[in-house]
Amino acid sequence: MRAFPLTFTGWLDAYRAGATPSDLLGSLLASLDDQDTAWISRASDAQLRAQLDRLAVALAEHGGNLDALPLYGVPFAIKDNIDAAGWATTAACPAFSHMVDANATVVTRLCAAGAVLIGKTNLDQFATGLVGTRSPFGAVPNSFDPAYVSGGSSSGSASVVARGLVAFSLGTDTAGSGRVPAGFNNIVGLKPTKGWLPNTGLVPACRTIDCISIFALTVADAQAVARLAGGFDAADPYSRRNPQRAPVAIGKAPKLAVPDVLEFFGDQQNQAVFEQAVAQLREQGASITAIDFSPFRELAEELYYGPWVAERTAATEGVAAEHMDPVVRGIVANGHQYSACDTFKAEYRRAALARRIETALEGFDALVVPTSPTHRTQAEMAEEPVLFNSQFGIYTNFTNLADLSALALPAGLRDDGLPSGITLIAPAWHDQALADFGQRWQAAVALPLGATGQPLGALAPALQSGDCVRVAVVGAHLTGMPLNHQLTTRNAVLVEQTFTSTDYRLYALEGTVPPKPGLARAQDGSAIIVELWDIPVARFGEFVAEIPAPLGIGNLQLADGRWVKGFICEPLALGNARDITSFGGWRAFVAAQAARPTQA
Repeated sequence: MRAFPLTFTGWLDAYRAGATPSDLLGSLLASLDDQDTAWISRASDAQLRAQLDRLAVALAEHGGNLDALPLYGVPFAIKDNIDAAGWATTAACPAFSHMVDANATVVTRLCAAGAVLIGKTNLDQFATGLVGTRSPFGAVPNSFDPAYVSGGSSSGSASVVARGLVAFSLGTDTAGSGRVPAGFNNIVGLKPTKGWLPNTGLVPACRTIDCISIFALTVADAQAVARLAGGFDAADPYSRRNPQRAPVAIGKAPKLAVPDVLEFFGDQQNQAVFEQAVAQLREQGASITAIDFSPFRELAEELYYGPWVAERTAATEGVAAEHMDPVVRGIVANGHQYSACDTFKAEYRRAALARRIETALEGFDALVVPTSPTHRTQAEMAEEPVLFNSQFGIYTNFTNLADLSALALPAGLRDDGLPSGITLIAPAWHDQALADFGQRWQAAVALPLGATGQPLGALAPALQSGDCVRVAVVGAHLTGMPLNHQLTTRNAVLVEQTFTSTDYRLYALEGTVPPKPGLARAQDGSAIIVELWDIPVARFGEFVAEIPAPLGIGNLQLADGRWVKGFICEPLALGNARDITSFGGWRAFVAAQAARPTQA
């Protein structure tokens, strides 16, 4: 069994216990197999030493505080169509190989957080494929059974994470390359909203829809990487700023959609895992509704059988046909058959289908699909390289064309021991909400980590998103109360019920409609029940604008010492108000008033 840590927590705990990056990472590199086809290149001794020297300087600049470098000494890998300074980028094509002198933006950001690049990983050439077999550097075998494919195109990136060789890796996702390998290897694949992670320094496949994606053993680790690597980059013309209007969590009773017609191409084992996952979602409190999947299916077909193929042709201009994998060469050649008129017509179809998809997902927290409907051996893939590749993508190909976010999750092991996964899909910028639910799902299924055989273990509590404002509500905005809709219609999500510190008094205000309480800080106070809600940042101003005098939003202290935004009241309004502190909260007071006998 490997002696190296697996998750971020494990690596950071090892360093806090006295281990050094030099010792651990040097040993890790020395342990890697030279014949492992998951790697195209690995850090040399000089490359590792240069990174460790920069890491030591960064730690010293922060006074030795490891918390200031959230990825301190954490090893990672990148797909070899992503640039790293001083490394060759090959896109799995030796004739294309070239040294680069600048990092991709995401690599710069991750190294600034303390991560250490261990190597660059194998892929379906020019990120063209979902299989992991279209590379002159060799096919990457599945981490559970080498007779089966690993999935692609981010085959090596998924494999090295699944086997615990690195704590996380970067892949890319155009048609599902950041999700299919995750499902085939029992790991997490985060396919971010287009433009959240900048593509500066990425060799494009389809430039308009490419996403740099993340593989990790846990949702928490994947989301931590996304937060550090993401953010607007003016150097990337397709980079976008988060409008901060989307929900940052999914409630305890999720509303989930599933396709009305599911296709598994005869793979009864994948079907059984998916049906078991849907049943488990119901047991966890989710409502499941079948929706018309036809617009998703039609849009998926556009990616492989429409003019978007020509984007791959444009991306490989200058590479001689004889230097390409035969299957990749055939796909790229198809791009020449489309005209500019074909492209515009296809864009009109894409927009119309995306609108239908947007409408279909209204009212749901996420769409749940099999990550892949089936799995194939390497021998089967050699016989039908295009057909079986297309089958892998029926639940992935539409996602970027429709501007959706996605999170691939482990779901279970088939009877033959191979893993199978589910994917949550939601509108753009719902990434944090998917991660919130994904952490709960991963804790519930409690599968071993990747192919390591190691248990999931205790998960760290979810961190508060920076895309929301946490607000304590005390009266008419509580769940079930008359003004709660002012929160829910703004994508606010209930976090917890808790108490204020013991420094508050609660009053029933006169003449308010609907009836409202006032909360005031007092030396002789008591703990008052409140609910905490996370409101998207961009919706917070709308919410505050609806709050009438004498109420307002200020800072409120909770029983555990936290400070949050919360309802406060002007002192002048409390003179004629009734002190109801003894009830402990507004809900108890309202219930007591309702129980009073009516006068004859």
